[in-house]
Amino acid sequence: MITISLVAALPGPPCQLAESPQWLAAEVALQHVDILAHTILRRSLDGGDAIATLRAGGDVGFALALEGGGVLAGVERDLLRFPSFTGGAPERIADVRGEPGVNRFNDACCDPAGRVVAGTLSRSRAPGTAALYRLEPSGALTRLLPAPISNGLDWNADGTVLYYVDSTTQQVDAIGYDVDTGALGARRGFVRIAPEDGLPDGLAVDAEGGVWLALFGGGAVRRYTPGGALDAEIALPVTNPTSLAFGGTDLKMLFVTSARHLLSAEQLACEPLAGSVLALHPGVSGRPPRRPGHGLR
Repeated sequence: MITISLVAALPGPPCQLAESPQWLAAEVALQHVDILAHTILRRSLDGGDAIATLRAGGDVGFALALEGGGVLAGVERDLLRFPSFTGGAPERIADVRGEPGVNRFNDACCDPAGRVVAGTLSRSRAPGTAALYRLEPSGALTRLLPAPISNGLDWNADGTVLYYVDSTTQQVDAIGYDVDTGALGARRGFVRIAPEDGLPDGLAVDAEGGVWLALFGGGAVRRYTPGGALDAEIALPVTNPTSLAFGGTDLKMLFVTSARHLLSAEQLACEPLAGSVLALHPGVSGRPPRRPGHGLR
């Protein structure tokens, strides 16, 4: 079993609902969103503590820096490409406006071939109305499977298995994945989370194939082996961790985003770090981060 230690919270004001962390190696920065504040943030980690902000114009479920510059963001039911982080009118790449108006984009990740796989959620938790999608190089969206609350997703080392969370199921699934086409294969349960342990939220896969999972409401992150055995767990000073990403110059840091929007005044008084981004030493390295490319430049 590996040893995990908490380092610190990154400086800066707390977020209402931080999500979608992405390590930007070239910029030596961590990018993430504050969904309810309608903002995309970049935190410089090159020795300073500067935070740059991009206004998204609506609830922003995820933001991914692109290979050729700019940012792809899921804002409400639109996929928008911002030409740069410093400004410029966004271009709508695609949308899911056929879904109910209470839906919005949530989590997303770049697959090993540079595609974007992104999910939506139903704010009303209505079954059959939200889904997981694949963004094609042409900008077309392909619907992959229905899911009321798409959350964390990442791939194993060779890209043949997609680890995926539909939070309503209280489990992480392992889904066969064709890297050449982006098609899904057989789906099986990978690990199941007891409701009293929290809601499975964001996830990330490390360099050894371990699957890291944030437990919203459970105040912890866990690591599971590729075989699905619980290998490590650390209790956090926040009740609602949301997602996580490896980063730092040697990829030996694990950044964990968190939320404060559902906490009472009494809880917030006991959790001064709620809504912060936490930095952990996970005892294992991450993998080089991927940025979407193809026609989204």
